[in-house]
Amino acid sequence: TRLDACIIPVGGGGLLAGTALAIKNLKPNVQVIGVESENCPSFSASLKAKKAVYTESLSTLADGLAVPLVGVNALETAKDYTDKMVVVKEESIALAILRLIEVEKSVIEGAGAVGLAAVIEGLLPELKNKKVVIALCGGNIDTTILGRAIERGLAVDGRLVRFVVTVSDRPGGIAELAKLLSSNGASIKDMFHERAWLKSDVFSVQVKVVAETRDQEHADEIHAILKANYKQVAWGPRHF
Repeated sequence: TRLDACIIPVGGGGLLAGTALAIKNLKPNVQVIGVESENCPSFSASLKAKKAVYTESLSTLADGLAVPLVGVNALETAKDYTDKMVVVKEESIALAILRLIEVEKSVIEGAGAVGLAAVIEGLLPELKNKKVVIALCGGNIDTTILGRAIERGLAVDGRLVRFVVTVSDRPGGIAELAKLLSSNGASIKDMFHERAWLKSDVFSVQVKVVAETRDQEHADEIHAILKANYKQVAWGPRHF
């Protein structure tokens, strides 16, 4: 069977070392690619230093890969057989977990989903139209963390949006906003309004909304509709 590349999650480096050694001995032309989270790129740092070095480990969805000091033997074995190392963002890991649930109907932990995350993030454009194997190793994910990962993935995908809009405080002002959103296909997930910290006139109310949309294009449409109907619209999580 023809194989062009194999993408392997990397923590301590043992899986990468064993897989790379086997693949390169059987099919030397197959590209072996390792993937780490941006919150603990210990193997990449060790390859650069040409020795195992301690790397600070931050909180990550790929907690199974959060190994601050890679295995010395694994590093020595894998260094000559690994063609490329890439580091993925946390948001890409969340989106990869979501994609695997929706498309493959598989629950994969963050550590096992980083390979797909690298492809989703566009870090491996050279693999387009090639035959690629992505190791999805591990389904050990806490249900609470899974729920958070799904919501974070929806946000990255543009299917969960947050915004603040200032509307009239007269009767029906908030209802008009809700009607505008529903008539354009957005579903309100959460809504909160406040008056005390609003710096504009006393006859206005600031409404904070979390809404569900179909995709990024739909989210952009909702943003444009809000801007067309209201003077003060703050889009995105930084305004919460």
